[in-house]
Amino acid sequence: MAALGLLGAALVGCGTGSADTPAPKAKATVVESAPPRAGTAAPGPKPARVPAAPPTMAPGPGGLTPVYARRAKGTEKVVALTFDADMTADQGPRAARGERFDNPELIATLRRLKVDATVFMTGRWAEEYPDQARSIGGDPRFEIANHSYSHYAFASPCYGLPTVAGPDMASDVQRAFDAFRDAGAVNVVPYFRFPGGCYDDAALRALAPAGVTAVQWDVVSGDAFAKDADAVAEQVLDGVKPGSLVVMHCTRSAAPVTERAIRRIVPELRARGYRFVKVSELMSAR
Repeated sequence: MAALGLLGAALVGCGTGSADTPAPKAKATVVESAPPRAGTAAPGPKPARVPAAPPTMAPGPGGLTPVYARRAKGTEKVVALTFDADMTADQGPRAARGERFDNPELIATLRRLKVDATVFMTGRWAEEYPDQARSIGGDPRFEIANHSYSHYAFASPCYGLPTVAGPDMASDVQRAFDAFRDAGAVNVVPYFRFPGGCYDDAALRALAPAGVTAVQWDVVSGDAFAKDADAVAEQVLDGVKPGSLVVMHCTRSAAPVTERAIRRIVPELRARGYRFVKVSELMSAR
């Protein structure tokens, strides 16, 4: 956990090999009843519109997992705030001693301010806080994306994190999806964020069976272990451009000033004309 905190102020993504060829976008399907024949009862209400599947990207050369970092085209003032809910597989004893890896006040503030956001959650976090995972994953303002089960590194070196063996990478990601399902989360999207932001071609290849789009960022908030909420806010405000994707954290012990920073970031960006969207919406109009 401490290792991830160090990455927040430094990483903008590492590794090589990415693809930006979009997959065909799923379209909503509307099923309507045929007009009633004479002498027949009028039909009931029309079936609800079937929601479109979250947009994803096509695999890269050689089947590599594709990587997305920001909306590359357009000038629409939209920004995606993303929050990593970090907990490594071996941090259960620390949680048992009272360390808090959650941040319910942050989630409450996002709701109060009516901010759509994407939470990149580890499976271990969902196991530790199943009620919160279910609440976040049942709120249409949020979507849950995958941050691995273990929060171990998928490439080495990576800020001192233990490393997942190549053959186990896809199953580690699937284990996180299983944890979200077991917690009762509904709004789960097929996106994945590498722990520490660290990856290479070998990781992109090993992750291919999981069928996810890897999501990085173009704005680093610097909230990990930060003490000054205004400094975090200023770093985000200085970095955001139309189509930006911001990385922040949803972990009280490692990012204690994030909620206060959000209370400044949101109104100031709105005053500049920005609208807050989830990653799935940002990706839908690349």
